[in-house]
Amino acid sequence: MQHFLTTETWSKPNLQKILDFAKDLKQSPIQPLLKNKSIALLFFNPSLRTRTSFEIGIEQLGGHAVVLQPGKDAWPIEFELGSVMDGEAEEHVKEVAQVLSSYCDLIAIRAFPKFVDWQKDKLDTLLNSFAQYASVPVINMETITHPCQELAHIMTLQEKLGDLQGKKYLLTWTYHPKPLNTAVANSALMIASKFGMDVTLLCPTEEYVLDEHYMQSARSNCSQNNQNLTVTHNIEEAYSGAEIVYAKSWGALPYFGQWEKEKLIRDQYKHFIVDEKKMAMTNQGLFSHCLPLRRNVKATDAVMDSEYCVAIQEAENRLHVQKSLMNFLANQHSS
Repeated sequence: MQHFLTTETWSKPNLQKILDFAKDLKQSPIQPLLKNKSIALLFFNPSLRTRTSFEIGIEQLGGHAVVLQPGKDAWPIEFELGSVMDGEAEEHVKEVAQVLSSYCDLIAIRAFPKFVDWQKDKLDTLLNSFAQYASVPVINMETITHPCQELAHIMTLQEKLGDLQGKKYLLTWTYHPKPLNTAVANSALMIASKFGMDVTLLCPTEEYVLDEHYMQSARSNCSQNNQNLTVTHNIEEAYSGAEIVYAKSWGALPYFGQWEKEKLIRDQYKHFIVDEKKMAMTNQGLFSHCLPLRRNVKATDAVMDSEYCVAIQEAENRLHVQKSLMNFLANQHSS
């Protein structure tokens, strides 16, 4: 049985297999591939694209979705081993994962980190606990990485550019009034490097460089593909000649739990916004973002409304790649 927790443990050929079938599903969306199958969607955090695309995708494949919000319309869950459960939680993940496995063919989880202690958050305990105790495949709908977004991102770039080997890829930090999760940035580094692109990470200071685990994963991927991973704090250097610009906001890891101090740094770099002047430095580059995006904070109206912006296409492709993924996981024993 195979889970989909991170693309890091998946080979490029297997990921491409899912992407290729997603392209078929985009042309022929209604197929009974999940007939008589069910999937539990657990949302510990809000969602628009993720919930909508999964629910509709399951229906288009003939399956049934059960949407749960633990702590709201389902019991709060405990994840610590050996805990004395005399607080908010009513049941342990051990029971939850086993019960849902007895009802459902797949379990999907969306749970953001706590933003207090990165050393704890990086363990991804909630997601990994479900994977440990479930007897059906578990899908990551975003925790400390966002692998479904990765698939949609690559599908979109392949639709626009074809073979991605050697393409100049820029992942740029952008300002946001709040410190955000590093999940999409971690994922962008891993998937761009896995698919053979020459990757540049642009961020304001060394403090905004991503966790070494993801940096090393990207370096290793780049090395295997005879490409480079470059870190820079120079805007002009980063944008020059880029063929893909992917923007994301995230908080600096050394300041987890000290966000007021981090804000003093972050507020100095509002000029990292993606605008027409910066995009003009690229090699007719595409622009994308995972959404949601604060206009005229992360990117200008002109960039978002341009022909080179593929953010909406990427959002649509979430539907297709997730359908392909669910088919692969739910039917892996019979395929």
